[in-house]
Amino acid sequence: MAKQIWKPGNMLYPLPAVMVSTADREGHANILTVAWTGTVCTNPPMVYISVRPERYSYQMIKDSGEFVINLTTKKLTRAADYCGVRSGRNEDKWKACALTPEKASALDYAPIIRESPVNIECRVESIQKLGSHHMFLAEVAAVQVDDAYLDKNGKFDLNRTGLVAYSHGEYLDLGDRLGTFGYSVRKKTGRRRKAAK
Repeated sequence: MAKQIWKPGNMLYPLPAVMVSTADREGHANILTVAWTGTVCTNPPMVYISVRPERYSYQMIKDSGEFVINLTTKKLTRAADYCGVRSGRNEDKWKACALTPEKASALDYAPIIRESPVNIECRVESIQKLGSHHMFLAEVAAVQVDDAYLDKNGKFDLNRTGLVAYSHGEYLDLGDRLGTFGYSVRKKTGRRRKAAK
């Protein structure tokens, strides 16, 4: 198998395509779509988003120190794409996408998107000016989940929500489960061994 050498670039895919909601201190709210996001730490729970300084939401996040990461589903893919290519300077993306802003449980300014199954409420800890993007490092202040996805034992079934991923310019559903964490080293039960013989 031959390989080509390309110039350095971002080829780490797939990524989550999340809708980030924020607001300024006067209550003007906006949504932007972000793929440069991820988990940073478990304890304390921390995440990051990277945003271009020229984006309309950048100053809102910087001034309020708050944002909400709203996970995107198949039903929300069109809205996520729209919020990534349109600017809140020119229109109300909440109205354009028929999305509902609701009060966050632990934040003062940034609203959650009601239609998203998971809302991760974040407080900015620091801003790293990296180049084309600035990284907002944030502590998770609260998480809201849609109780429609709780099973009879109260366990949240995140993978039933219809999450999507972003890969090289395309939105994809997550597809079939291939395994669970640790399955490659898990010992087989006696019953399975007998069945395999």
